[in-house]
Amino acid sequence: MGGGGNNGSIFSYETLVHAISGAAGSVVAMATFFPLDTVRSRLQLEENRVSKNTLATIRELAAKEGPITLYRGMVPVLQSLCASNFVYFYTFHGLKMLRNRQNQTAGNDLLVASIAGVINVLTTTPLWVVNTRLKMRGINQAQETNNNEYNTLYDGLIHILKYEGIAKLWAGTLPSLILVTNPAIQFMTYEAIKRRVIASLNGAQPPGWIFFAIGAMAKAIATALTYPLQLVQTQLRHGHKFQNLPPNAGTLQILFFILKKQGLAGLYKGMEAKLLQTVLTAALMFLAYEKISRLVFRILLHRPILR
Repeated sequence: MGGGGNNGSIFSYETLVHAISGAAGSVVAMATFFPLDTVRSRLQLEENRVSKNTLATIRELAAKEGPITLYRGMVPVLQSLCASNFVYFYTFHGLKMLRNRQNQTAGNDLLVASIAGVINVLTTTPLWVVNTRLKMRGINQAQETNNNEYNTLYDGLIHILKYEGIAKLWAGTLPSLILVTNPAIQFMTYEAIKRRVIASLNGAQPPGWIFFAIGAMAKAIATALTYPLQLVQTQLRHGHKFQNLPPNAGTLQILFFILKKQGLAGLYKGMEAKLLQTVLTAALMFLAYEKISRLVFRILLHRPILR
């Protein structure tokens, strides 16, 4: 993907353009569909909230807590997403350049995407821990009081480090590492389908809606396969409120507790909102990413993009 100098090196202009384009595309997409992410988080974390359809939940939250609640914590989420996708896209495309670009296969893409995912998780998990807490402020008074000490991403990082210890900043890391399979499956599927589409068009660039559709399809597959772990990850980051579980309960404890208490449906609570949000967000992200990177290469390199 992309064209640029220093082929064979992870530190290249081309890799930087992909990283910036991916980060910008993700911010545009998340800002557009942010209320859907709020609904997903509330359904995952609020044990007593009845799982309604996404539109009904949006209306209920807006009526009871005001429309602003749908956008609570958006700034730190966008900051974290920008940093996270910059790291992911930079690593993914940098590692792809180190491998033989003429021999790109689904297996190679899965390996590279998995490595990029691990690096991304280890470097950006603290950002997601803080913004999950900021976003969920107001769920109950106890949590709200605990979070009143900070209002920004930076202040949250310092507060948790000072009062809860460094380990809390990496809460949910284990399911996050397992969930590396989500973007890995997503990127593998996206790249594989895109290669086939471009080949069927004899190398011509497909229209924007094709990228949107491929991105949506890839994310739907990845989300459906990994959703229960995403639910547990959110519980770990926020701090679960299950009365019969210790505060330091691990991934498997929470997973089996939900399964025992709520059944299989409990592991998929909020998946409708999650699917809607992630599929639309991923589709728009890939569309924006392709358009932005193409524009930058065309303007600054004055030559067609190499695929």
